[in-house]
Amino acid sequence: MKIQVYYEDTDCGGVVYHSNYLNFCERARSNLFFSKGLSPHNDTEFFVVKKIEADYIQPAKFADELEVTTSLVKMKNTSLIMEQNIYRGEEHLFKMLVTVVFLKDMKPTRIPQELLSVFDEN
Repeated sequence: MKIQVYYEDTDCGGVVYHSNYLNFCERARSNLFFSKGLSPHNDTEFFVVKKIEADYIQPAKFADELEVTTSLVKMKNTSLIMEQNIYRGEEHLFKMLVTVVFLKDMKPTRIPQELLSVFDEN
């Protein structure tokens, strides 16, 4: 997913705030579902972040065009571990491992097969 860095994403020096990398990754995860006509959230069922491991490699800056990639690392019954990376061209800026848990009525539950289809190669 392509992300354009806006002025609001940066500090006064034009460097992207550390928390915005998490926002960019969240948008990319949501976009996986939207691109298949699905949603990661409805009134009673949704994914929540359980764990994040983030590595800030190089800073992104105002007006950069970034590419956020998302890949599935591990699938369990109620959770997914994904790796997300942010690039500026060929330059690797950020890497994150994120664990998300699927909740139904606020309790961990098996992820519906329909939602797992976002990781199909086709």
